[in-house]
Amino acid sequence: MHRLVRSNQAAHDISAVVDSILRRRGVARVALFGWATGGQWAGYCASLNSEKISALILLNSLYRGNSPLSLIGRGTDSDDPAHPGHFNPASCGAYRLNDAASLLRPWDHSIPMDDEDTWRDPAVAKAYVALALASDPTVPSRNPPSFRSPCGAMEDSFYLATGRQLWDASLITAPTLVLASERDFWSRAEDRENLAADLVHSPRVQVVVIPGATHFVHLDRPDRGRNLLLSAIKMFLTD
Repeated sequence: MHRLVRSNQAAHDISAVVDSILRRRGVARVALFGWATGGQWAGYCASLNSEKISALILLNSLYRGNSPLSLIGRGTDSDDPAHPGHFNPASCGAYRLNDAASLLRPWDHSIPMDDEDTWRDPAVAKAYVALALASDPTVPSRNPPSFRSPCGAMEDSFYLATGRQLWDASLITAPTLVLASERDFWSRAEDRENLAADLVHSPRVQVVVIPGATHFVHLDRPDRGRNLLLSAIKMFLTD
């Protein structure tokens, strides 16, 4: 079965948005920020359009590595039992369905305390779910309400998690900030180390690990890592 929206298609779409912003704002370059899979896509786009990028900022993104991950890669549901090391087509077809519970479950599990509200603002969690569900007009047709997300991203992430590489960071000539949460479940130390090592033509490369932060640091409370995240981004963009 064909899995919708692989990384090359996503990078093409991001490039079209970048071109639109450049025309509308009358500027030569823009900064790109990407989180998790969005970081994979932003990096891919920057490797193809580096002259249009003033700065690249990636948060908790896979790049290349072999160490195991609990959610994706070898030994998980995404690994084809008949062909280990290959993406399991039964785990995700053209797209998968996501309801409120599936959106919040990994966030809940990443918070190192029983009271999630102490770590994140309930209003932010509610808005996160509402905006995700609002992205798909077919949501009301299912019970519970759920939105469709393309499985091409899952297939690409599987191969990134098992040591392959989708794009070449050596093509990037923009300053690059690589951010990672200490408690991230999606990316690994070797992803950021390999990425930093490959950024040989970037004029400035900075790697920052946010202590105690979760995968969802940009949505967590300010004192749970979000302030440190925003400070690192601001300092990088203004230096």
